[in-house]
Amino acid sequence: MNDPTLKPAMFARLVYLDQCLTWRGQVNRKDLIERFGISSPQAAIDFREYLERVAEPKPKYDAVRKCYLADSKHRGLPFAYEAGSPDELVRSPASNGFSLLPSPVRQCPPFVMRHLYQAIEQRLKIEIDYVSMSSGLRQNQWVAPANFASDGERLHVRAWSFHHQEWRDYLPVRVSPDSSFSIAPIGQELPQDADWEELVEIRLRPLSGLSDEQKAAVRLEYGFTEDVLSFQVRRSLEFYIERRWGLNRPGARLERC
Repeated sequence: MNDPTLKPAMFARLVYLDQCLTWRGQVNRKDLIERFGISSPQAAIDFREYLERVAEPKPKYDAVRKCYLADSKHRGLPFAYEAGSPDELVRSPASNGFSLLPSPVRQCPPFVMRHLYQAIEQRLKIEIDYVSMSSGLRQNQWVAPANFASDGERLHVRAWSFHHQEWRDYLPVRVSPDSSFSIAPIGQELPQDADWEELVEIRLRPLSGLSDEQKAAVRLEYGFTEDVLSFQVRRSLEFYIERRWGLNRPGARLERC
Protein backbone atom coordinates (compact mmCIF):
# COMPACT_ATOMS: atom_id res chain seq x y z
CA MET A 1 0.00 0.00 0.00
CA ASN A 2 1.28 3.48 -0.81
CA ASP A 3 2.43 5.82 1.97
CA PRO A 4 0.41 9.05 1.74
CA THR A 5 3.26 11.01 3.34
CA LEU A 6 5.54 10.31 0.38
CA LYS A 7 5.48 11.71 -3.11
CA PRO A 8 5.01 8.95 -5.73
CA ALA A 9 8.53 9.35 -7.16
CA MET A 10 10.24 8.97 -3.81
CA PHE A 11 7.89 6.16 -2.85
CA ALA A 12 9.01 4.23 -5.95
CA ARG A 13 12.67 4.81 -5.11
CA LEU A 14 12.27 3.69 -1.50
CA VAL A 15 10.47 0.55 -2.65
CA TYR A 16 13.33 -0.16 -5.04
CA LEU A 17 15.91 0.29 -2.27
CA ASP A 18 13.94 -2.05 -0.07
CA GLN A 19 13.66 -4.67 -2.81
CA CYS A 20 17.40 -4.58 -3.45
CA LEU A 21 18.17 -5.07 0.23
CA THR A 22 15.49 -7.72 0.64
CA TRP A 23 16.31 -9.82 -2.42
CA ARG A 24 19.98 -9.02 -3.11
CA GLY A 25 21.08 -8.07 0.39
CA GLN A 26 22.94 -5.01 -0.86
CA VAL A 27 22.47 -1.72 -2.70
CA ASN A 28 24.56 1.35 -3.50
CA ARG A 29 23.97 4.87 -4.68
CA LYS A 30 24.85 3.96 -8.28
CA ASP A 31 21.97 1.44 -8.39
CA LEU A 32 19.49 4.19 -7.57
CA ILE A 33 21.04 6.72 -9.95
CA GLU A 34 21.07 4.34 -12.91
CA ARG A 35 17.57 3.02 -12.26
CA PHE A 36 15.84 6.39 -11.90
CA GLY A 37 18.20 8.85 -13.56
CA ILE A 38 18.49 11.03 -10.46
CA SER A 39 21.42 13.06 -9.17
CA SER A 40 23.88 11.84 -6.56
CA PRO A 41 22.63 14.36 -3.95
CA GLN A 42 19.05 13.17 -4.49
CA ALA A 43 20.18 9.55 -4.08
CA ALA A 44 21.82 10.51 -0.79
CA ILE A 45 18.54 12.06 0.39
CA ASP A 46 16.67 8.87 -0.58
CA PHE A 47 19.11 6.69 1.36
CA ARG A 48 18.77 8.92 4.40
CA GLU A 49 14.96 8.79 4.15
CA TYR A 50 15.05 5.01 3.82
CA LEU A 51 17.37 4.53 6.80
CA GLU A 52 15.10 6.71 8.95
CA ARG A 53 12.04 4.65 8.06
CA VAL A 54 13.36 1.08 8.07
CA ALA A 55 13.18 -0.92 11.28
CA GLU A 56 16.14 -2.23 13.24
CA PRO A 57 18.49 -3.83 12.46
CA LYS A 58 19.19 -1.20 9.83
CA PRO A 59 21.46 -1.81 6.81
CA LYS A 60 25.10 -0.94 7.41
CA TYR A 61 27.48 0.74 4.98
CA ASP A 62 30.46 -1.37 3.93
CA ALA A 63 33.34 0.95 3.00
CA VAL A 64 35.25 -1.81 1.25
CA ARG A 65 32.40 -2.92 -1.02
CA LYS A 66 31.02 0.64 -1.13
CA CYS A 67 27.41 -0.40 -0.62
CA TYR A 68 24.82 -0.86 2.09
CA LEU A 69 24.42 -4.43 3.33
CA ALA A 70 21.23 -5.85 4.82
CA ASP A 71 21.38 -7.57 8.18
CA SER A 72 20.43 -11.26 8.24
CA LYS A 73 17.29 -10.23 10.15
CA HIS A 74 16.37 -7.42 7.75
CA ARG A 75 12.62 -6.79 7.87
CA GLY A 76 12.22 -4.02 5.34
CA LEU A 77 9.49 -1.45 4.88
CA PRO A 78 5.92 -2.68 5.48
CA PHE A 79 4.52 -0.83 2.45
CA ALA A 80 7.16 -2.36 0.15
CA TYR A 81 6.72 -5.97 1.23
CA GLU A 82 4.51 -7.10 -1.65
CA ALA A 83 5.86 -4.77 -4.32
CA GLY A 84 7.62 -6.33 -7.26
CA SER A 85 9.44 -9.55 -8.01
CA PRO A 86 13.03 -10.59 -7.32
CA ASP A 87 13.63 -11.66 -10.94
CA GLU A 88 15.23 -8.45 -12.17
CA LEU A 89 16.94 -7.66 -8.87
CA VAL A 90 19.01 -10.83 -8.61
CA ARG A 91 20.46 -10.67 -12.12
CA SER A 92 24.22 -10.75 -12.15
CA PRO A 93 26.07 -7.91 -13.88
CA ALA A 94 27.88 -10.60 -15.87
CA SER A 95 26.19 -11.32 -19.20
CA ASN A 96 25.98 -15.06 -18.48
CA GLY A 97 25.08 -14.77 -14.81
CA PHE A 98 21.30 -14.94 -15.19
CA SER A 99 18.96 -16.62 -17.62
CA LEU A 100 15.31 -15.76 -18.12
CA LEU A 101 12.74 -17.56 -20.23
CA PRO A 102 10.75 -15.15 -22.39
CA SER A 103 7.12 -14.62 -21.52
CA PRO A 104 4.48 -14.79 -24.24
CA VAL A 105 3.65 -11.36 -25.62
CA ARG A 106 -0.13 -11.26 -25.49
CA GLN A 107 -1.08 -7.81 -26.64
CA CYS A 108 -3.89 -6.41 -28.70
CA PRO A 109 -4.20 -3.01 -30.39
CA PRO A 110 -5.02 -0.30 -27.84
CA PHE A 111 -8.09 0.77 -29.81
CA VAL A 112 -9.60 -2.70 -29.34
CA MET A 113 -9.28 -2.32 -25.58
CA ARG A 114 -10.72 1.19 -25.78
CA HIS A 115 -13.80 -0.02 -27.64
CA LEU A 116 -14.41 -2.80 -25.12
CA TYR A 117 -13.79 -0.56 -22.13
CA GLN A 118 -16.12 2.15 -23.40
CA ALA A 119 -18.83 -0.42 -24.10
CA ILE A 120 -18.62 -1.48 -20.46
CA GLU A 121 -18.66 2.10 -19.20
CA GLN A 122 -21.66 3.06 -21.34
CA ARG A 123 -23.45 -0.28 -20.91
CA LEU A 124 -23.71 -0.92 -24.61
CA LYS A 125 -23.47 -3.99 -26.78
CA ILE A 126 -20.74 -4.11 -29.41
CA GLU A 127 -20.20 -6.01 -32.64
CA ILE A 128 -16.92 -7.89 -32.88
CA ASP A 129 -15.22 -10.49 -35.06
CA TYR A 130 -13.86 -13.13 -32.71
CA VAL A 131 -11.61 -16.11 -33.41
CA SER A 132 -12.79 -19.21 -31.56
CA MET A 133 -10.12 -21.69 -30.50
CA SER A 134 -12.67 -24.53 -30.35
CA SER A 135 -13.74 -24.14 -34.00
CA GLY A 136 -10.89 -22.10 -35.42
CA LEU A 137 -13.42 -19.88 -37.14
CA ARG A 138 -13.70 -16.12 -37.07
CA GLN A 139 -17.25 -15.32 -36.11
CA ASN A 140 -19.08 -12.03 -36.24
CA GLN A 141 -21.19 -11.54 -33.11
CA TRP A 142 -22.73 -9.04 -30.75
CA VAL A 143 -21.63 -9.10 -27.12
CA ALA A 144 -22.34 -6.99 -24.06
CA PRO A 145 -19.05 -6.62 -22.15
CA ALA A 146 -19.47 -6.31 -18.40
CA ASN A 147 -16.16 -6.85 -16.62
CA PHE A 148 -12.45 -7.35 -17.15
CA ALA A 149 -10.49 -10.07 -15.36
CA SER A 150 -6.99 -11.53 -15.46
CA ASP A 151 -5.85 -15.09 -14.89
CA GLY A 152 -2.36 -13.82 -14.13
CA GLU A 153 -1.19 -14.38 -17.69
CA ARG A 154 -3.93 -13.08 -19.97
CA LEU A 155 -6.61 -10.43 -19.85
CA HIS A 156 -10.21 -11.57 -20.25
CA VAL A 157 -13.44 -9.69 -20.79
CA ARG A 158 -16.61 -11.15 -19.32
CA ALA A 159 -19.48 -10.56 -21.73
CA TRP A 160 -22.98 -11.69 -22.57
CA SER A 161 -23.06 -13.44 -25.94
CA PHE A 162 -26.25 -12.70 -27.86
CA HIS A 163 -25.36 -15.50 -30.28
CA HIS A 164 -24.84 -18.19 -27.62
CA GLN A 165 -27.31 -16.68 -25.15
CA GLU A 166 -24.95 -17.07 -22.20
CA TRP A 167 -22.18 -15.33 -20.30
CA ARG A 168 -18.73 -16.12 -21.69
CA ASP A 169 -15.07 -15.21 -21.32
CA TYR A 170 -13.47 -13.52 -24.32
CA LEU A 171 -9.81 -12.71 -24.89
CA PRO A 172 -9.42 -9.17 -26.24
CA VAL A 173 -6.33 -10.33 -28.13
CA ARG A 174 -8.58 -12.60 -30.26
CA VAL A 175 -10.87 -9.74 -31.24
CA SER A 176 -10.05 -8.84 -34.83
CA PRO A 177 -8.87 -5.26 -35.35
CA ASP A 178 -11.02 -5.33 -38.49
CA SER A 179 -14.20 -5.67 -36.44
CA SER A 180 -16.88 -3.08 -37.12
CA PHE A 181 -17.08 -2.19 -33.39
CA SER A 182 -20.61 -0.96 -34.00
CA ILE A 183 -22.40 -0.18 -30.77
CA ALA A 184 -26.06 -0.17 -29.80
CA PRO A 185 -28.21 -0.14 -26.66
CA ILE A 186 -28.50 -3.57 -25.09
CA GLY A 187 -32.26 -3.28 -25.31
CA GLN A 188 -33.12 -5.99 -22.80
CA GLU A 189 -32.52 -7.02 -19.22
CA LEU A 190 -29.59 -9.42 -19.21
CA PRO A 191 -29.62 -12.50 -16.98
CA GLN A 192 -27.53 -12.32 -13.83
CA ASP A 193 -23.99 -13.58 -14.31
CA ALA A 194 -24.07 -16.03 -11.42
CA ASP A 195 -20.60 -17.44 -12.13
CA TRP A 196 -19.11 -13.96 -11.90
CA GLU A 197 -21.01 -12.98 -8.77
CA GLU A 198 -20.31 -16.17 -6.85
CA LEU A 199 -17.03 -16.54 -4.98
CA VAL A 200 -15.61 -20.01 -4.43
CA GLU A 201 -12.91 -21.01 -1.97
CA ILE A 202 -9.87 -22.73 -3.44
CA ARG A 203 -8.02 -24.93 -0.95
CA LEU A 204 -4.73 -26.43 -2.06
CA ARG A 205 -2.36 -28.86 -0.39
CA PRO A 206 0.79 -30.75 -1.45
CA LEU A 207 0.05 -33.82 -3.57
CA SER A 208 -0.90 -36.79 -1.42
CA GLY A 209 1.64 -39.11 -3.06
CA LEU A 210 4.64 -36.98 -2.07
CA SER A 211 6.94 -37.85 0.81
CA ASP A 212 6.93 -35.71 3.94
CA GLU A 213 10.19 -34.09 2.83
CA GLN A 214 8.75 -33.32 -0.61
CA LYS A 215 5.58 -31.89 0.93
CA ALA A 216 7.67 -29.63 3.15
CA ALA A 217 9.58 -28.43 0.08
CA VAL A 218 6.31 -27.72 -1.78
CA ARG A 219 5.01 -25.69 1.17
CA LEU A 220 8.14 -23.56 1.06
CA GLU A 221 7.97 -23.18 -2.72
CA TYR A 222 4.36 -22.00 -2.72
CA GLY A 223 4.52 -19.88 0.42
CA PHE A 224 2.28 -21.94 2.70
CA THR A 225 1.75 -20.33 6.09
CA GLU A 226 -0.69 -23.02 7.24
CA ASP A 227 -1.35 -26.65 6.32
CA VAL A 228 -3.60 -25.55 3.46
CA LEU A 229 -3.22 -22.72 0.97
CA SER A 230 -6.63 -21.04 0.78
CA PHE A 231 -8.00 -18.14 -1.27
CA GLN A 232 -11.20 -17.05 -3.00
CA VAL A 233 -11.84 -16.54 -6.72
CA ARG A 234 -14.88 -15.89 -8.87
CA ARG A 235 -16.39 -19.11 -10.09
CA SER A 236 -15.97 -17.96 -13.69
CA LEU A 237 -12.18 -17.95 -13.12
CA GLU A 238 -12.01 -21.31 -11.35
CA PHE A 239 -11.00 -23.13 -14.53
CA TYR A 240 -7.95 -20.90 -14.92
CA ILE A 241 -6.76 -21.83 -11.42
CA GLU A 242 -6.68 -25.48 -12.47
CA ARG A 243 -4.64 -24.61 -15.55
CA ARG A 244 -2.27 -22.02 -14.13
CA TRP A 245 -1.35 -24.04 -11.02
CA GLY A 246 -0.96 -27.21 -13.08
CA LEU A 247 -3.49 -29.22 -11.09
CA ASN A 248 -4.44 -32.71 -12.27
CA ARG A 249 -1.49 -32.80 -14.68
CA PRO A 250 1.62 -35.01 -14.84
CA GLY A 251 4.24 -33.58 -12.51
CA ALA A 252 1.66 -31.69 -10.41
CA ARG A 253 2.85 -30.85 -6.92
CA LEU A 254 -0.46 -29.50 -5.62
CA GLU A 255 -3.99 -30.84 -5.41
CA ARG A 256 -7.31 -29.44 -4.28
CA CYS A 257 -8.58 -30.47 -0.87
